[in-house]
Amino acid sequence: MRRPTDSGDRPSRLSIFLRRQKRLIRPALLVLVLAGLVAGGVTALRHVGSDPRFASLRGRIINMLPLRVTEIDVTGCVLTSESALQEALGVRTGDFILGFSVKAARERIDALPFVDHSVVERHLPGTILIHLFERQPFAVWQNHGHFMLIDRAGNQVRDKGMTGKDAEAFRQLPLVVGPDANLAAAAMIDELTAQPEVSSHVVAAARVGQRRWNLTLRNGTTILLPEGQEAAALKRLAQMQETIKILDRPVIAIDMRLPDRLIIRENPVTPNDNTNNGPDQGDSPPPAAPTSDQAPRQQPWLSPDNGLRRRRA
Repeated sequence: MRRPTDSGDRPSRLSIFLRRQKRLIRPALLVLVLAGLVAGGVTALRHVGSDPRFASLRGRIINMLPLRVTEIDVTGCVLTSESALQEALGVRTGDFILGFSVKAARERIDALPFVDHSVVERHLPGTILIHLFERQPFAVWQNHGHFMLIDRAGNQVRDKGMTGKDAEAFRQLPLVVGPDANLAAAAMIDELTAQPEVSSHVVAAARVGQRRWNLTLRNGTTILLPEGQEAAALKRLAQMQETIKILDRPVIAIDMRLPDRLIIRENPVTPNDNTNNGPDQGDSPPPAAPTSDQAPRQQPWLSPDNGLRRRRA
């Protein structure tokens, strides 16, 4: 016969449960400790990353962690060159991602000429996301030998010290020349954009006497447009380009100021005659060849591209 045991000698339910779970608790605690150490190391690395006193420690920690940049995604990059963005970012694929400072990269990117502000994100294990919010200039305005970016209303767009290194931005924008050309640029550019057969040949539009326009083609031909009748004249030019390729002919000028006739001034037939019988440009000089640091060489007229471009490193 079994003797009854004292209930005080029996183990509690909690002790029985802990005894059964003992094998699971120890590995869980170990994982928790390791996770805390890693998180603490990453946090410490962020705080000491900019302190030169911890440079050697930072380097050793980075080398111990096998987290490298595998992908860099960029959106909103239209006017900013990839080379300038890459230099400002300060990291490439294959670099250690924990050594990348999001704050420092964002400050450098925000200092680029056409960037208003940017969003830079780091996603472990190896992705960096960048979204640019660029200032959107509408055209380049040349006035008294100076070049500046303008918006659609004709106001100057601050470029934060743009130089010739940003030449690709100039090549994407129309060039307007002359006093008050900035104020009338939007209407002229819209009319040209509506006639791509013509706009693809145009290098610059010069404002004459603050009342009408002359167009300079890439082959050197000058087109004198009538005052207030630009749309009709450009439509007529597009039709003639389609039928007789008038814009491809080596002529000095095409005068469209008279409504009932078209005057074409051809090149001199004498080979040794180097005189230039070009048309009177009025109050506005012909556009200078933009080859200095202030104004890189202009390409054929291109409409502004406001779309987003995605680049993968």
